[in-house]
Amino acid sequence: MLVITRREGEEVVIGDPHQPLGIVRIASIKGDRVRIAFEFPRTIEVHRREIADQILSEGPQVVAKIGGANGTTS
Repeated sequence: MLVITRREGEEVVIGDPHQPLGIVRIASIKGDRVRIAFEFPRTIEVHRREIADQILSEGPQVVAKIGGANGTTS
């Protein structure tokens, strides 16, 4: 596991910097809450852990019930 420190507005590039798979940005920090922005192609699913666990336990059909048009959740 890689653990890094970032400040508000700073980014982490995932994959090849010339053609990144995606970008993770620290959108804001307020108290003990951190807002994170994910910039990935729509073909890559991004889920909160509790949603990913629900998908694993209930199967892929749960994505249609709780996800957006491309099956991703916030």
